[in-house]
Amino acid sequence: MSQSVNNYILENKNKINQTFRNKFHLMPTLGWMNDPNGFVYYKGEYHLFYQYYPYDSVWGPMHWGHAKSKDLIHWEDLPVALEPGEAYDADGCFSGSAIVVEDKLYLLYTGHYERSGERRETQCLAVSTDGIVFEKYEKNPVISEKQLQKYGDISDFRDPKVFYREGVFYTVVATKSETNLGRILLFESKDLFDWQFKSILLEGKKHQGIMWECPDLFELDNKDVLIMSPIEMERQGYAYYNINSTVVFVGKIDWSEGKFSVENYHEIDTGLDFYAPQTCQDDEGNRVMVAWMQMWHRTIWSHELSHGWSGSMTFPRELSIVENKLIQKPYKTFYDNLNTIFKDNDIRLTEENIYQNKSLDNFNYLKLQLKTDSAEKVYIELFGNKVYIKYDVNRNLLTLTRKNDKYHIIGEEAEELNSRTMKVFPKNDVLLIECIIDTSCIELFVNHSDTMTATYYDNNRLNQVDIHVTSGSSLLESIEISELKL
Repeated sequence: MSQSVNNYILENKNKINQTFRNKFHLMPTLGWMNDPNGFVYYKGEYHLFYQYYPYDSVWGPMHWGHAKSKDLIHWEDLPVALEPGEAYDADGCFSGSAIVVEDKLYLLYTGHYERSGERRETQCLAVSTDGIVFEKYEKNPVISEKQLQKYGDISDFRDPKVFYREGVFYTVVATKSETNLGRILLFESKDLFDWQFKSILLEGKKHQGIMWECPDLFELDNKDVLIMSPIEMERQGYAYYNINSTVVFVGKIDWSEGKFSVENYHEIDTGLDFYAPQTCQDDEGNRVMVAWMQMWHRTIWSHELSHGWSGSMTFPRELSIVENKLIQKPYKTFYDNLNTIFKDNDIRLTEENIYQNKSLDNFNYLKLQLKTDSAEKVYIELFGNKVYIKYDVNRNLLTLTRKNDKYHIIGEEAEELNSRTMKVFPKNDVLLIECIIDTSCIELFVNHSDTMTATYYDNNRLNQVDIHVTSGSSLLESIEISELKL
């Protein structure tokens, strides 16, 4: 690793504009951030790497940025872990993962080469004894055409996620079939250095996208779980409206054959800005997930306004499987660090009786328990209606929208997309809504189950909450507003 990139960061990090910077979501020091990489618990701390281009706030030749945290709230920036420069990664150190072996931290990543009409992606290894300085393996790549054989396309062969199971190292890697269908391959090794092809773990159907990126495979609650990010997955009901989506497959693997038998699949997050999730296990064995809180080909106003940075990660989420569905909730350290600034209960909402709370400083958490009763629609407006949540009681549809945001966000979807909707199912006619709120993002958790994530940009927001209904009435059983102790 040369020192030039780290010197550049030190010399320029104070030049960025702080206006839209989040307070407790990981962001790049400066420059561009996308996919989380190498999420791992190592020597008592969480390490999170990410796709990084420090020299501009747009995508460029990928480096690996690096940060660590003891609580997944407070992050310490570390030197860049990987930068392109070898023959096999001359045009980028693309996404990958990390694993701890005998107190050493290994990174398995994609080396990207793209010149003179040739594009080649291979899997490469780097190692560190201190978790900060990494050396690339002298015999890289460790997985290339030799192991790939006829089972994928070397020009689209990336994002290895490595894990250890019953004495064997495995990695899943994304590629695509001859007919442009998503395909996940499984490779195995005894030592991380010598790899063999194991199987085609799973292959997509025509409606499931043209390429599956960023796979992650793990066992959770006696189920095998495969998460990934499909490109151009077809819409199904209210799901998969973004050009690039995320999906979870739940089922069982026949490890002798290396085949995944799918029992259920669904969109992971039905919001506007959630991509390339990756997981790790915490020190107690809980499965924790983080994702890039952005979407490809969307307006990023911190770049458009020349603020010098782009991108952020979601707040980490603890995962479980219930009835073959992936359940997400904010990681426990979030709740541990909340300071309640307002609580109330049993407020009857009618068309005439509108709930309004204006006397708020910056807040990071909003929790509502809503008994829908006879109301047709319930509106929860945040920041002077810049962002709002609408619940259609009769149709059980919850919508998150940012269309009133001052800085309008445009994507490449055929129709403008600044709202997403999902089907929800209240328990005993009560809807539980939790919102994690930072400077330029909102993460919605509904009924301890479903999530919606979105970015927004407003440098003059009103820190207030307004709740009203149309027709009939609804009982706001409880409302809690809190700040995160930072």
